[in-house]
Amino acid sequence: MQLAVIADTHIPTRAAAIPDRFEERIRAADHVIHAGDFTSAEALEHVHDLADELTAVHGNMDGRALELPAVASLVVEGVTVVVTHGTGSPSGYEDRVAGVAREEGGDDAVGVAGHTHTVLDTVVDGVRLLNPGSVTGAAPADRATMMTVDVEDGALDVTVHEP
Repeated sequence: MQLAVIADTHIPTRAAAIPDRFEERIRAADHVIHAGDFTSAEALEHVHDLADELTAVHGNMDGRALELPAVASLVVEGVTVVVTHGTGSPSGYEDRVAGVAREEGGDDAVGVAGHTHTVLDTVVDGVRLLNPGSVTGAAPADRATMMTVDVEDGALDVTVHEP
């Protein structure tokens, strides 16, 4: 199963649109994960239209109007994926996201978060953390990025994409 992992669209506040090549990858994925900061109902609706299946959370710039949860979980090919935005100070970000992932999904969970606009694929205290950066390249990102994650038999193969 292939996941498209995106975050931090910030449309229309910091960016105009998701790059076309990323939209193609999002459409092709079996499931899409968005780790928050859509910043408009129109951006959420557009991502929802691109995705066959969507798991999304709200970010610190979304407010409650989008009616998205702060944390969402899904199980894919035996892997529990916990999605949160990662809101808060850059200091302690990785520990904070790993804590949410472990609390919601157990010791083997994979945490997916956004907020920093910086690509991350690391392990913190046994929890794998993924941050796809900003799908639109919204500031403070220096470029647009997203991830695809191929999940098979409990194993992840993560690829970072640029348009």
